Amino acid sequence: MFDLRSSRLTAVRNGVDPRSLIGSRMGLEKESLRVARDGGISTTPHPEAWGAALTHPWLTTDYSEALAEFITPPLPSSGQALDFLADLQSYAYRRLPDEMLWATSMPCVLAGGDAIPIAEYGDSNLGRMKHVYRVGLGYRYGRVMQVIAGVHFNWSLPESFWTAYAALLGDRSVPEVRDSYYMGMVRNLLRVGWIIPYLFGASPAVCKSFFADGTSRLASFDEYTFYEPHATSLRMGDIGYQNKREKGLGIQVCYRDVATYARSLLYAVTTRSPEWERIGVKVDGAYRQLNANLLQIENEYYNWVRPKQLLQGLESPAVALLDRGVQYVELRSLDVNAYHPLGVDEVQLRFLEALMFTCLLSHSPPLDEAEQQEINANVVRVAHRGREPGLQLHCNGDPVALRDWGQAILDAVLPVAEFLDQIHGGNAYEDAADDQLRKFLQPGLTPSAMMLEEMRERGEGFYQFARRLSAQHHVFFSNRDLTPERNAEFDALVGRSFDDLAAIEAAPQQDFDAFLEEYFAQTYEGLTR
Repeated sequence: MFDLRSSRLTAVRNGVDPRSLIGSRMGLEKESLRVARDGGISTTPHPEAWGAALTHPWLTTDYSEALAEFITPPLPSSGQALDFLADLQSYAYRRLPDEMLWATSMPCVLAGGDAIPIAEYGDSNLGRMKHVYRVGLGYRYGRVMQVIAGVHFNWSLPESFWTAYAALLGDRSVPEVRDSYYMGMVRNLLRVGWIIPYLFGASPAVCKSFFADGTSRLASFDEYTFYEPHATSLRMGDIGYQNKREKGLGIQVCYRDVATYARSLLYAVTTRSPEWERIGVKVDGAYRQLNANLLQIENEYYNWVRPKQLLQGLESPAVALLDRGVQYVELRSLDVNAYHPLGVDEVQLRFLEALMFTCLLSHSPPLDEAEQQEINANVVRVAHRGREPGLQLHCNGDPVALRDWGQAILDAVLPVAEFLDQIHGGNAYEDAADDQLRKFLQPGLTPSAMMLEEMRERGEGFYQFARRLSAQHHVFFSNRDLTPERNAEFDALVGRSFDDLAAIEAAPQQDFDAFLEEYFAQTYEGLTR
């Protein structure tokens, strides 16, 4: 099995001032479907009381008008990020007319893909581009797949740590060290990424309406529900959007270093795809997709870990990485935690922080194509069969028991968790790691197992289970008070978002075709660097 243990932790303990780690930043992005009281996906526009989706920094939409996205700024602790998320959702709930936010990742009561409203962002070129991109996703992969919700965890170490660590290493600049170790962390998170759906997967079942013809190779739980007996996260399985589809199109993203990663994405954004050409780009005067390339834009490439850099204006994500390197890493594999009103809790986030730091401090050899295929296969296997007794995964071509590998990962995370506790005080990180270890010893403690057991005990299908918890969360947020200061802050953001939208739309707009040509010119230029 791939071993995460590393002597770098000892070097950091002995050679880096622990205070340099206190400025770490964490942020959350939580997707939630707006649904009618019967659980059907809302067909109403993004609520005006929530602000303008194009310009509100924290409250916007993802694929659909009905798929809300709640975003926190980068904050010094997971607790502060969760507090902000709770306040933002409380504010939104108070302004949600006769609807609920769905408590699970997988949607329910679907009336077919055509009934799912694609997100609108106004009449500016930027707004049109965001809308057309989503139209393209619908043509390429279908709309139903795009309304699966998840939680993203963004994490970065402070510049003070990188300065101290670069000085400890002594042979490279701070940006070189930062980019190298972030990319090493990304590779290691991919290698052990299957552990996230095992520990936190909360989508072992799905409404039969998710499938257009109501049939699936999945087993029937009841008349309206499909499931797999040992599934953890069908969202991360092969019924969801997975890289194997992209591999079939010829997309090969390389994680060797920042420049190679960025250029491999740029190659996909600038290379024509015969399959997507058959859709057409502009048909009868209406755009069906931004282009007919392997990827319309970089964000179309699905993976559960992404190195990221904040964008400046209409900057391409890959060009931003080429220009300024990695600023933070985004982990995208968390299902919405149906049992928690926020969709995620502090124990999860503390464990993820310790896991990410462990992956950063561990040896990280290059990934070849065979290992990447093995990584994807491990995740799909865990998504569908993760709690199966005796389940084996593969590492470097060799079989390894999931339970043995999981315990080895936890053994590597524990000293890092103890180190973080020494810095921050208390035992929260160590306790979080211990909680995860128990799930390998007792798979019935995983959220996926608890969901199926509860559904059986209560005689509920997936719809009844998800609707009941959605209603409970609705009550929780509707009764939760905001401070006058926080309420005024969010009111001001709503007003400012409309002012910003009006300013963007009042500015002279060039021809949309020319706008797209100018935007994508930077991607072609990036390939030549």
